[in-house]
Amino acid sequence: MQITPSLKYVLRYMLLGLLAAGIILLIWPELIQRPGGIRPSFGGRFVDSYSKAVNKAAPAVVNVYASKVFQQPVNPLFRDPLFQRFFGQPRQPAPNTLRDSNLGSGVLMNPEGYILTNAHVILGKDEISITFNNGRQTSASLIGIDPDTDLAVLKIDLPDLPQIKVGDSDQLRVGDVVLAIGNPYDFGQTVTQGIVSAKGRKRMGITTFEDFIQTDADINPGNSGGALITARGELIGINTAIVSSSGGSEGIGLATPINLALHVMEQLITKGHVVRGWLGIEAQILPPNVLRDSGVNGGGGVLVAGVLNGGPAHNAGIMPGDIILNVEGQPVSNPQQAIEMISGMTPGERIDIELIRGWEKVGVTAEVAERPVLGR
Repeated sequence: MQITPSLKYVLRYMLLGLLAAGIILLIWPELIQRPGGIRPSFGGRFVDSYSKAVNKAAPAVVNVYASKVFQQPVNPLFRDPLFQRFFGQPRQPAPNTLRDSNLGSGVLMNPEGYILTNAHVILGKDEISITFNNGRQTSASLIGIDPDTDLAVLKIDLPDLPQIKVGDSDQLRVGDVVLAIGNPYDFGQTVTQGIVSAKGRKRMGITTFEDFIQTDADINPGNSGGALITARGELIGINTAIVSSSGGSEGIGLATPINLALHVMEQLITKGHVVRGWLGIEAQILPPNVLRDSGVNGGGGVLVAGVLNGGPAHNAGIMPGDIILNVEGQPVSNPQQAIEMISGMTPGERIDIELIRGWEKVGVTAEVAERPVLGR
């Protein structure tokens, strides 16, 4: 067969095209369509499954069952003298034993048997049991509760406990893939997948100190206290709450960053409570008319609405109506920031506070006290 010039031309460009395609696929192999469709990429590779991450973390995620047994009180009518006068001494029925129960999740943090969970899962309960994903069960004792972050630490005593790898929640990025592991609706251990939707969510009205990771991974009742992990199986959050009008997952789940949770856990184990700074003031957002009349530049400052008699602020001369501008030279822009700033200070530390009283700037020095703990 004789190859014509036109055929040579076509063959030459076909070979060049094949050569170019081969080079492109060597550089970007992910362009190849695999069976089952295109898969999400992670770390420059295609990912068929997150099973490796789940297998690393899941053994350390437990189901938490907390309950309180109490007696149903006898009807007081039976003790009423008027009732007894007409009907005689009735035979009182035996009191019924009732059990009030909560279910949630927890994360085994180390081989010593310390478990992180949410405070609301075990608050007010006196019996706590733990179930692992392999069916192993045991009872747990309460080490400490921190209502201000809705965290609690439990302790179990078992040999050969699994470990979870702890990540760094400060390095988490919006858009990172995350997996939520827990016990929703008491179904047993369940894994859901999503991304980090936002970081540093505050003023949600859930806890006093808020710095939540927001995710669209499904979090439902029973997931509280469970693990939020990365696609590498590293623990980066404790699932805490959902924002929902129906009570179920609507794609807005909130988790406490693990860096914050570890700080709380350490203090609950060593001290039994979390030590925080405190001044004894009630701070409010500056009303627009006060902000305008005070001449505060930049819209900063918080209004002192109340001062606890005998507290650190009262002893320093701070009065209701004062406007706090900065603490230790750091500007204060809202009440939540002021609370977080002061709570991070060491009790006994003396701090300089600049405020406006009337139309004058005033400087005071206050000695930080320890923030009271509810129920202690």
